[in-house]
Amino acid sequence: MRRLAPQALGALAAAALLSLAVPGSASAASGQLVLNGRAFTDPSGCYRNLNAPLSVQNRTRTVAYIHSTPDCTGPAQPVPPNGTYATSSGHSVRI
Repeated sequence: MRRLAPQALGALAAAALLSLAVPGSASAASGQLVLNGRAFTDPSGCYRNLNAPLSVQNRTRTVAYIHSTPDCTGPAQPVPPNGTYATSSGHSVRI
C-alpha cells in the first residue's frame, strides 16, 4: 500500500503536466470585427473572398490581418485592436 501512493502521485503529476502541454482549441477574439459594414461577434479564423475595396474595423483585443489573397495566405497588413484600415487590394482577413 505504501508503494501505491508514490506511484499514484507520480501518475497524477504526469497527467497534470501533459494536460498543460497539449494545446487547447483556438478561442475566438472577444468583441466585433466589422468587414465592409458587416459585424462578426467574437470572430475567429479566416474570412474569405471579401470584395475590394475592403474596410476593416477591429473592435477586438486581438490583431487582425488583411491578406490580398482570398484564402488568408501570403503577406499581411496588421490591424491592431480597436484599429481601422481600408485597402483596395484586401480579399481576406484572419483573426
